Amino acid sequence: MNTYTIGAVGILLFLGLILLGRMKIGLAMIFVGFLGYSVIVTSEAGLSLLGRRVYSTISDYGLAVVPLFILMGELNFYSGLSSKLYAAAYKFCGRVPGGLAISTVFGCSFFAAICGSGPATAAAMGTVALPEMKKYKYDQKFATGCVASGGTLGILIPPSLSFIMYGIMAEQSIGKLFIAGILPGVFLAILFCAYIFFYAQCNTLKVPTLAYKIAFKEKIMSLFKIWDSILLLVFVLGGLYFGLFTPTEAGALGVFGSLIIAIMTKKFTFARLVGALNDTLKLSGMIFIIIIGAIIFSNFLAVTKISLAMGDLATRLNPYMLLTFIVFIAFIAGCIMDAPGMIALLVPVFLPAVLKAGFDPIWFGVLITLLAQIGLVSPPVGLNVYAVAGIAKDVKLNEIFAGAMPFIIAMIICTIVMIVFPQIALFLPNRMK
Repeated sequence: MNTYTIGAVGILLFLGLILLGRMKIGLAMIFVGFLGYSVIVTSEAGLSLLGRRVYSTISDYGLAVVPLFILMGELNFYSGLSSKLYAAAYKFCGRVPGGLAISTVFGCSFFAAICGSGPATAAAMGTVALPEMKKYKYDQKFATGCVASGGTLGILIPPSLSFIMYGIMAEQSIGKLFIAGILPGVFLAILFCAYIFFYAQCNTLKVPTLAYKIAFKEKIMSLFKIWDSILLLVFVLGGLYFGLFTPTEAGALGVFGSLIIAIMTKKFTFARLVGALNDTLKLSGMIFIIIIGAIIFSNFLAVTKISLAMGDLATRLNPYMLLTFIVFIAFIAGCIMDAPGMIALLVPVFLPAVLKAGFDPIWFGVLITLLAQIGLVSPPVGLNVYAVAGIAKDVKLNEIFAGAMPFIIAMIICTIVMIVFPQIALFLPNRMK
């Protein structure tokens, strides 16, 4: 059996374990990677690889960025920031057609900038937005689809756990990836709001417009309630953009600032701090296992020479034909696994081909993240949909998926625009200090 065949069998075995639900993604990658590497090289080399990679990953100072940004998001979640963000957006957009839904998208966009997780963003905003939209008789399929889709911005607008994972695996600057996600994230949020506005104009019974006027003073006062979070966001992202500190230092400053802001709120208690730390440990552990698995799996793919074959394929195909193939595979992968797993599987396989075809690795990180976003609201996995279903227990799962479908079209449009105009993603990182 040649190495290509072993590599193909390994990939199929990995997908089989995931689809059958027999193993978590990270553990499946470790198992298949170790087994395949041992078969091709030796069992001693496989054991050595397993030991070295686990230790080198856990002891890497640069990976401290993972728990730091997760903790930053958890502190903001437990401090009840989502309700203040939604209230501020609601004051400004409430009277616009579809105003409550547009407020949800704006709230998701800002919360995404201090969270980094799609499901967490959807859950946080869903708890405050869905009761309001139900109160004003919004169509529940539309409302839940809006929250689930708006939450996907959590992995595109920095800081993003998906960008961190991609940066580690592709050996790219996490700071540049963060900055690269800003303009695509803003563009996608605008597309969401445009769809909501036109849907509300055409379906006034399903999406009623608020009748009362909100005073200008109320709008300004709502901004004063979130000024500290805005300042923290500008400080963290601005410091990254101007090269004042590294992503790890930015994460540490973000945690410190978020903790101070949380303590200043009356809702934050010691029990909530323990909850934030507990959730951070769980999510960080999961991400570390996936990263270890991805590294071991990529070593296995390297000895099978599949990555080299993909690079050779890139020299024979038209670059955009290759890209179309990658997008198609990524779209399918996003439907059956979560964003970290999809990135961990696809980056080792396709990155060599992408680089040989002449595409920018930072731009490719944005593209992969956009495709992972689509997976967050696509059946059957759709983690954001399940997060919203846990809040809106009276809405059927298939209705939430159906409500998210127009937003998926907006994500596909955004993806196409990013492919045609890569400068949108690269404009800001190319001007970083």
